[in-house]
Amino acid sequence: MSQGPRSGLAAVSSALLAMSRHLEVRDVLKTIVASARELLDAQYAALGVPDDHGGFAQFVVDGIGEEQWKAIGPLPRQHGILAAMLHEAGPERLADVRKDPRFEGWPSAHPEMSDFLGLPIRDGDEVIGALFLANKLCPAEGNPPRPKSEDRCGFTEDDEELLSILAQHAAIALTNARLYERSRELTIAEERSRLAHELHDAVSQKLFSLRLTAQAAATLVDRDPSRAKGELQQVAALAAEAADELRAAVVELRPAALDEDGLVATLRTQIQVLDRAHSARVTFTGHGVRALPAAQEEAFLRVAQEALHNALRHSGAEHVDVTLHKRGPGTVLRVTDDGSGFDPTTVRRAGRHLGLVSMRDRAGGIGGSLTVESVPGNGTTIELEAPGG
Repeated sequence: MSQGPRSGLAAVSSALLAMSRHLEVRDVLKTIVASARELLDAQYAALGVPDDHGGFAQFVVDGIGEEQWKAIGPLPRQHGILAAMLHEAGPERLADVRKDPRFEGWPSAHPEMSDFLGLPIRDGDEVIGALFLANKLCPAEGNPPRPKSEDRCGFTEDDEELLSILAQHAAIALTNARLYERSRELTIAEERSRLAHELHDAVSQKLFSLRLTAQAAATLVDRDPSRAKGELQQVAALAAEAADELRAAVVELRPAALDEDGLVATLRTQIQVLDRAHSARVTFTGHGVRALPAAQEEAFLRVAQEALHNALRHSGAEHVDVTLHKRGPGTVLRVTDDGSGFDPTTVRRAGRHLGLVSMRDRAGGIGGSLTVESVPGNGTTIELEAPGG
């Protein structure tokens, strides 16, 4: 291989080990792309996971900054060279992608690309992704490396072989990550089903006992007040037991991802999913926030989920931004959208709450405060501030 057997094998080994460390699909995709770009010394790399509607369910890039990526616009469709990689068996190695008859152009903010190497990632007969590199970088022999924009020499057969090896292992890593995520989803669903049955049985029994005891007390009030008092004391005890069981069930229903990953990672993952699932751009920034008590983390997560639901389902927003950061001795969650907005007083008079009552209750439950700023036609900002973090 062009890098030499020793350095080439070491680089491949490092790339494969990096891919095997991750279990989340998004992390695996990012690792594959970064490993391929570094291993083959390319200026750009990308990996697209196709959906069933002519687009991409996920598309990860490396070598393009966040601002430029935003400026490029929506994810690409399955056309041109990308479609060829998804529907044809072999790799595509081109001296200049712009001169290929299948090339259909790119958005104005897209970086200029010339030499190109791409191939499908397969799980058996199924194509589960398309991996490609652009703009091979190679320093002039015997001279110091020139600026990367000036120094391209095209991809070689060795590069193609190396990328094919990486793609085979990428298929394994990606399949394993998908299986892991699916397994975790099933485990969570099964556990919640179990808790629902237990909650139904336990609380139903308690409520039935409460009803009978209250009826007995009612019949004894006039003819035996002392016994009626005893029955009412029993009602109070049963009510306390039912409340304790409900509280314990709610604790068990705490989102599993919070216990495993913490608030910041859970928010980031859920927002990445929403960003892929909706036409609106959904972004997350979290910095400087340490682990919070369990009740606070759950409250922050639930408020974020409710605010995101409102923004994505009701506001028509094109961009929803979520931030989680420190402010003095506390932590602040802010969800801002550029949607249609609303008049909070009108919403209250109409008997609609858009989840605001629930969000305020959650904020109050952790000693925090909820602020809602919205004007019709001018978007909405929901902010939760609570001590700690």
